[in-house]
Amino acid sequence: MRWKWPWTKTETRSVSSGFTAEVMAARESYISGRSGLAELTATAQSCVSLWEGGLSIADVVGTSLLDRRTMALVGRSLALRGEAVFLIRNGLVPCSDWDLRTRNGIPTAYRVSISEAGGGTTQTALAAEVLHFRIGADVATPWLGSAPLRRASLTAGLLNALEAALSEVFEFAPLGSQIVPFPESPDVDMEALGRGFRGRRGRVMLRESVAVAAAGGPAPATDWRPSDVSPDLSRAMTAETLAAAREAISAAFGVLPGLFYKQTTGPLVREAQRHLAAWCLQPICELIAEEASMKLGGEVRLDCLRPTQAFDSGGAARALSTLVGAMAEAKAAGLPPEALAAAFRRLDWEQ
Repeated sequence: MRWKWPWTKTETRSVSSGFTAEVMAARESYISGRSGLAELTATAQSCVSLWEGGLSIADVVGTSLLDRRTMALVGRSLALRGEAVFLIRNGLVPCSDWDLRTRNGIPTAYRVSISEAGGGTTQTALAAEVLHFRIGADVATPWLGSAPLRRASLTAGLLNALEAALSEVFEFAPLGSQIVPFPESPDVDMEALGRGFRGRRGRVMLRESVAVAAAGGPAPATDWRPSDVSPDLSRAMTAETLAAAREAISAAFGVLPGLFYKQTTGPLVREAQRHLAAWCLQPICELIAEEASMKLGGEVRLDCLRPTQAFDSGGAARALSTLVGAMAEAKAAGLPPEALAAAFRRLDWEQ
């Protein structure tokens, strides 16, 4: 910073992208998730993709603001952060960061940060101008959501530690290396012999043995057996522990672990889809619909069961055939429609 006559201040700024890159790297962990563990592994990203895809194809009735792109952003943000905030303008503006004020545990005002290509902006808005979706809220902080990985931090940490340890083993451990005892020789000869083994895979190598007078005679034949120095990872049960951690993370996301088995068959895949849609995504859709109905001024309904075909097609066809047969028999027997509707209500069907 320099001073010029008449005492005007000239400020010099750096145009390098290094500082911007550092800030983006520092913010990446918060944007991608709060736990900071195992969020970029294949297991977690597979579950996040299932959430993102399931919510993006959900049927939305009552508003045009929750389009496919917005629902995909909602699914990814809820899976990684447990929260998603959108500012209501002509459309829904996604917010990268926010803080809020509450009264009786209910948000009343927000200060949101909106990401832009040339630099972010900050705006202040009332709670009625903001759509705030959250899952896994706690009684102590009902205005905050929590991601599945944050609620299963021990499992996520175990998976992260295992993958980090295995990556170090495959990078630094002497995998495939062997120690071959050789009679006493000068170091120059040993180095030449070691270089001679390189690039000789599948070939027959003949080496002349040297009689050793030390220790009372030549080396015994048993000393010529090679010794493997590769670490035995099976004794550490890394495969079993890694599989258990992956299964636990899948279950935390509402995905049946059997979906990722090698022996998985079609019925199990369909059952995993039904489980994910019925017990995980559809309740989230109900929470989104409730918040949108409250803030957008109309009834909003979301359904991810029909688009994801999260039902037994064969069973539905058999049930339809049975219902049609029952209605035909009731009509032939002269039963009024009210009696048939009462029978349906006894089966816990609303209509």
